[in-house]
Amino acid sequence: MEGIDVYRFRNFSNNLAAKNLAIAPGMALTLKKIIKEFDVVHIHEYRSFQTIAACHYAEKYNIPYVLQPHGSLPRIIEKQDLKKIYDVVWGNDILKYASKIIAVSGNEVEQFRQAGIPDEKITVIPNGVNYISPTSLPPTGQFREQYGIHEKHIILYAGRLHKIKGIDFLIHSFNSFVRSWTGDDVALVIVGPDNGYRSVLEDLVEQLDLSATVKFIGYISPLAAAYQDADILVYPSVYEIFGLVPFEALLCGTSVIVTDDCGCGEIIEEAGCGYLVHYGDVAGLGEALRSTLEQPDVNRRMVEAGRRYIEEHLAWGSVVKQVEEMYEGCVRHV
Repeated sequence: MEGIDVYRFRNFSNNLAAKNLAIAPGMALTLKKIIKEFDVVHIHEYRSFQTIAACHYAEKYNIPYVLQPHGSLPRIIEKQDLKKIYDVVWGNDILKYASKIIAVSGNEVEQFRQAGIPDEKITVIPNGVNYISPTSLPPTGQFREQYGIHEKHIILYAGRLHKIKGIDFLIHSFNSFVRSWTGDDVALVIVGPDNGYRSVLEDLVEQLDLSATVKFIGYISPLAAAYQDADILVYPSVYEIFGLVPFEALLCGTSVIVTDDCGCGEIIEEAGCGYLVHYGDVAGLGEALRSTLEQPDVNRRMVEAGRRYIEEHLAWGSVVKQVEEMYEGCVRHV
């Protein structure tokens, strides 16, 4: 692909009976044969069979490797006992022998420090954001028309429907907000694939008597039309190390509210391009929704600040340059 050799391997998850087993034995066999041809190995994900295989052969043949956990390092939420066993048997050595470990935010740096990783082994490189030009946006109203949304204002959530995403917190906050809102009608629109949590959220919406104003759309792609028609994008997640959605929304001209303890929150604060709320502060998020809808001029300035920050710091050219410099450093120190 574009001058790059790509090797593809079938894994057990291709079989529906083993859909949760992302294990590709063929990759291990191929690595054994060809890993000596490479100058550096870049591993994405921490706890996987592929990571074990890549680290084993990289160490065996003295090839430096870079680990990028993508938020998978802490033992949180699910399968904590299994994660602990993995860490004792393989994970600690994987971290020990890595040349560099990439964090995408200060939030993830703290996760690494808590795991005992020394600062000199950590490098911070943010995720790159695909640039969206204002001239390439879909027509205003396309999303509304397609999904029959007639309310004056749209508050949007976009992402997986999973309990760590804070969507229940958003729904409770929306309920607090609409009970005292006297302006034009508002809809909360929830877009994204179900990770087994949608029924819980629908029950909550029904309990709060919000069924008329909370709409579940399901998975759609691309999201530009949804961003374009929304007044506000809310990113209410917890345990999130970065999150691209708020930056995509800013590029589409949409105001953003994010939680202050997720990785993108620190960037939103640095750029001065959105509102921060503390996870679980229902009244605080409700008030942020009100403030955002009532201050369009302030919002426009924030959106422009966000666009400038993304162009200068999160564009792929900047990110790729940092990755290349890190690779060169790893190779020089072998």
